[in-house]
This record gives sequence, C-alpha cells and structure tokens, in this order.
Amino acid sequence: MFIAYAVVACLLALVLTASATFTLQRNEAIVASMRKVEVPDAWLPRLAALKAAGAVGLVAGLWIAPLGVAAAVGVTLYFAGAVVSHLRVKDFELAPAAVLTLVAAAVLALRVAA
Repeated sequence: MFIAYAVVACLLALVLTASATFTLQRNEAIVASMRKVEVPDAWLPRLAALKAAGAVGLVAGLWIAPLGVAAAVGVTLYFAGAVVSHLRVKDFELAPAAVLTLVAAAVLALRVAA
C-alpha cells in the first residue's frame, strides 16, 4: 500500500504544484473558473498557498504519516469545497474538481492503509 500511496500522492502533489503556480500567475483559465464560482481575486494567493501546502504535506507524508493524513484530508476538503462552489452557482463544469476530490480521497485511504 505504501508504494501506491507514494505514487498517487506524488502525482497529486505535482498537479497541486502546477495549479498553485498557475493560480499565482493568474492564468486566464484558472481566473475565469474562479470568477465563475464568485471567488474574489484577493483570495487567489491564499488558495494557491493552500494548494502548495497540500503538495508539501503529501510529499512530507512519505516520511511523517500523520502529516500525510492531514494533508490528504485538507486537499480532499479543499476540492470538495470547490465542487460545492460550482454547484452553488449552477456551474456544472466541475469534472476537474470532482476528479481531484476523488484522487485526494484515494490518497487519504492509501495513507491510512499503509
């Protein structure tokens, strides 16, 4: 189980790092999606920091199991909140957030099982 956690957690950490970078750079696609769900522009750096912290926590979780669990819980809640935000404004283009929620939940299950 540990190897599965390591692989999936590192891949998710890469996605989170890329997403945080694009958010900080105010990538047009990311900004448009955030505006669609009524996220204020002032929140973008904070949300990017949460993604970056999640990525660091998932990788650190390879050595410190409780930190990996906490990071996986945080990332799962972050993307579950993103799904709820999309549904709240009746924006049904929520596949990326839903998939990342499921991947984060899988990382959580793998870390707990390892």
